[in-house]
Amino acid sequence: MSQRGMELTVGVFVLAGLAALAYLSIRLGGLDLFETGTYEVTARFSSAAGLREGATVEVAGVRVGRVKTIGLEQNEALVTLRLKSSVKLSQDTIASIRTKGILGDKYISISLGGSPRPIPAGGRIRETEPPVDIEKLIGQFIYGKVK
Repeated sequence: MSQRGMELTVGVFVLAGLAALAYLSIRLGGLDLFETGTYEVTARFSSAAGLREGATVEVAGVRVGRVKTIGLEQNEALVTLRLKSSVKLSQDTIASIRTKGILGDKYISISLGGSPRPIPAGGRIRETEPPVDIEKLIGQFIYGKVK
């Protein structure tokens, strides 16, 4: 093989490797570069301890969105959720902060309600459940105060 052919072959393999690396970085990093068909809703929690921006939002164990922002409003955590437009939330929807596994990452679990009135884009989920405080629960168990 000539010198030029060898350089071309090496160049093609390097480009293919870079493309594969970029694809894996985007997929594993959870980036949605071309998000289309989404809308946002907010939810207020008494505590958002351990929840991070970019955390998943799930309905029945299926990923339907991500946490866009976490802020503070009236001494409560205001969480903005970006959801797929195919997911329709009703007025009696409940948003809960859950943990994957015992010590895993926090995510938002949504329990869909049965109300015929939907939550519009930019609306708010009224019913929320903060995360379980494992340290407090263990302390109550050790001192015999678990109810």
